[in-house]
Amino acid sequence: MRQTNGVSNELASAMSPYLQQHADNPVHWQEWGAAAFAEAQSRDVPIFLSVGYSACHWCHVMAHESFEDSATADFLNKHFVSIKVDREERPDVDAVYMDATTALTGRGGWPMSVFLDHAGKPFYAGTYFPPQPHHGLPSFMQVLEAISSAWRDRRDDVMQAAERITDALVQQSQGGESANAVPSETQLGEAVQLLVRQHDDQRGGFGRAPKFPPSMVVDFLLRHHSRTGDPESLRLVELTCTAMARGGMYDQLGGGFARYSVDDAWVVPHFEKMLYDNALLLRAYTRWWRVSRTPLAERVVADTVEFLLREMQTTEGGFAAALDADSEGHEGTFYVWSPRLLREVLSEDDAHWVEGLCEITAAGTFENGTSTVQLRRDPDDQDRWLRCRRELMAARDNRERPARDDKIVAAWNGMVIAALAEAGAAFDRPEWVAAAEMAGDLLVTTHLGADGRPDRLVRTSRDGVCGVAEAVLEDYACVADGFIRLGMTTGSSVWFDRAGVVLQVIVDHFGDGEGGFFDTADDADALIVRPRAPADGATPSGWSVAAQALLDYAAITGSSPHREVAGAALGFVAGVAAQAPRAAGAGLAAAEAWLDGPREIVIIGDSTDPRMQALVAEVASGGALSTVYVQGSPDHDDSLPLLAGRRMVQGNPAAYVCRFFACQRPVTTVDDLRAALH
Repeated sequence: MRQTNGVSNELASAMSPYLQQHADNPVHWQEWGAAAFAEAQSRDVPIFLSVGYSACHWCHVMAHESFEDSATADFLNKHFVSIKVDREERPDVDAVYMDATTALTGRGGWPMSVFLDHAGKPFYAGTYFPPQPHHGLPSFMQVLEAISSAWRDRRDDVMQAAERITDALVQQSQGGESANAVPSETQLGEAVQLLVRQHDDQRGGFGRAPKFPPSMVVDFLLRHHSRTGDPESLRLVELTCTAMARGGMYDQLGGGFARYSVDDAWVVPHFEKMLYDNALLLRAYTRWWRVSRTPLAERVVADTVEFLLREMQTTEGGFAAALDADSEGHEGTFYVWSPRLLREVLSEDDAHWVEGLCEITAAGTFENGTSTVQLRRDPDDQDRWLRCRRELMAARDNRERPARDDKIVAAWNGMVIAALAEAGAAFDRPEWVAAAEMAGDLLVTTHLGADGRPDRLVRTSRDGVCGVAEAVLEDYACVADGFIRLGMTTGSSVWFDRAGVVLQVIVDHFGDGEGGFFDTADDADALIVRPRAPADGATPSGWSVAAQALLDYAAITGSSPHREVAGAALGFVAGVAAQAPRAAGAGLAAAEAWLDGPREIVIIGDSTDPRMQALVAEVASGGALSTVYVQGSPDHDDSLPLLAGRRMVQGNPAAYVCRFFACQRPVTTVDDLRAALH
């Protein structure tokens, strides 16, 4: 426990870098737990819950303006028990109180500021509050004084409000989403047409500013195109993925994507770089390349992998959660350029050329005469651009770097594992697959069984030491998905076995009794509401990823129960897709896989035989996206049912294309395999 101005602050020993950022605040912060609630009850004061994350710009602003202010801290310490939560470490807590904040204010975001009674029931909520009133927002001190006064003088009103809000949250969490059948081919086509109408055909993406990368929707559209050949689906992907890759939201010098674009043309990002965005987009651009072979997609894949390995990989082999938006006290300073800054690095001729190529102007596209780096067209001199890019990167590396949140989040590492493994197999980059396997090994040795239960995951770790937060549905689902992809790309069935262990926890402990899933296990610490979210957010719904992983596992192992659970879970998709397909991209993608089978492919042969390698490469890099595949040696055993009875053909490596374990005649050439797949 650290003393700050005579006040104890309990965050110094926290594992979360975000919580540690607040360890020197004069606020008497505590972590979420029974001790904080017990203190609030014994002192008879309300609870102030502040939720954020390390890369959040406005979290830093509110911390500097209010939580580092001694007068504000004194008032908080006297009249409240203050709890600080890292939303990435406790997504369950974040989900419950974000629902409350959205219900009360009509919007959500971080920092999230919620006031609770002693049972954890919310009675007032907001996001960022300024130190002085402006733009219709009260100051943070005004809010604190009003809450304290209401708690003291109008307690009955406060408690009634808390009951009403909690009752509404409970009703909102009730079931019904999974009552339908898996969407039909017609319904999936209708979802595509609704997306066509919502798409911005001028600038790419959906809706107006701010624009977020629609990773899950892109996956659905690509799978739909892969299955049906629909040109409109591919057109939307090409427009959106091109626009994102050409604009300032993509780091044209160092690779990787920022969180979102503040404008509708992808020019100026919110500069934080999240692991999950880059994992999801890496997979999306890999799949775009698989169906189109566009060089832009290939470049983005290679540069994004390089970024992940260079800046996000930890010494333990996992991948860090995020890079901050800020450095030198300002957002974006690390990434932006001006004509003057270019000339400090490049010759006059090169600087002038880069200005035009990358739209770096005297007026600037960002702030204070600085510009983001865009690449709206391919350079007319590629060698010159590569040289200038290297020189600018070297100079940028001398700037103060944004802070890195180096905790390992199980779900997000599962996403990276799947993306790296798929990209490595598609582009014949075994070192990428090796990096994915290293991260998988870390999850097995550090996160799986860390709480003494061999089949259970812990959500976070740092420096090889696990935190105490229990894994949620998205952790189990994404880790299983990553393990399945590793099993396919490495040819090692042990990863399928590990995926089965993780998926069984979902089946046994996360079901809602109506075909869907809760976000927390039935034996997890109870909150006022057990969160349940079938719709996608910044990351794909754990519900939908679980359905996809269960479906793939069933296709590999022949497990009918796993397929039945997947089908029941996908019942929610039709209803959501008819109204808001952008909120159900992951579920729609899984429904596409359901309609396609998914197709099962078995490749039998010696892994060192170039003919075998060519067959595997065709499956891994081809445009048939809703597929699973297994590799078997000539003398394989039949431990995997999909391998049973599959053998080489007259001494030649052979591929079997199957659906529901009914296989076509084996083929031995790439041309024949390609024909069988399409």
